[in-house]
Amino acid sequence: MANIAVFDMNRKQVKELELQDIVFNDDVKGYLVHDMVRYQLAKRRQGTAKTKTRSEVAGGGKKPYRQKGTGNARQGTIRAPHFVGGGNAFGPTPRDYTFKLNRKVKKAALRSALSARYKEEKLTVLDALTMEGISTKSFSEFLQRFELSKALVVIDQDNANVELSARNLPGVKVVRSEGVNVYDIMKYPNLVLTEAAVGQLEGALAS
Repeated sequence: MANIAVFDMNRKQVKELELQDIVFNDDVKGYLVHDMVRYQLAKRRQGTAKTKTRSEVAGGGKKPYRQKGTGNARQGTIRAPHFVGGGNAFGPTPRDYTFKLNRKVKKAALRSALSARYKEEKLTVLDALTMEGISTKSFSEFLQRFELSKALVVIDQDNANVELSARNLPGVKVVRSEGVNVYDIMKYPNLVLTEAAVGQLEGALAS
């Protein structure tokens, strides 16, 4: 079992926690992390890019000039792609960028991302994360005590005070344990977890 120190919000160590190796000390498989990041970013793409073809551009129903005798190349419509204002020959059409990843691959990628942060010593565990009120200044001071500027903070349940306090801090994001994902873990160089969130992640990813 991997061990990690558990701190309170004042950065005082209160105990030591055993982490399940399969979740936080697994082999880091970069290709799985890469595939998962691609998968997440592809799902975010709207895929609504569209240009009109020659059949969709308004006008052009009349033959612009007679077939022969003008000295020009024959033309049937001014909405052909080589005319200004004409349709696009090979423009984009709406499409779905998503692709399939197996459930086991997704879980393995998340285990790899968590393990990477643990092995890089960029993982911090708190016994609890609570705030009496909404205060960006207080949350910023809490991060400064841990010498963290950019971090993904994972909490175990709804906590409006924490979420709203961190909302305006650049480089900081607060998510609940069920919303932890590979892209966010890799985007933020530091990972902060509550002890309860660690248990929830281990319960979801250990099997």
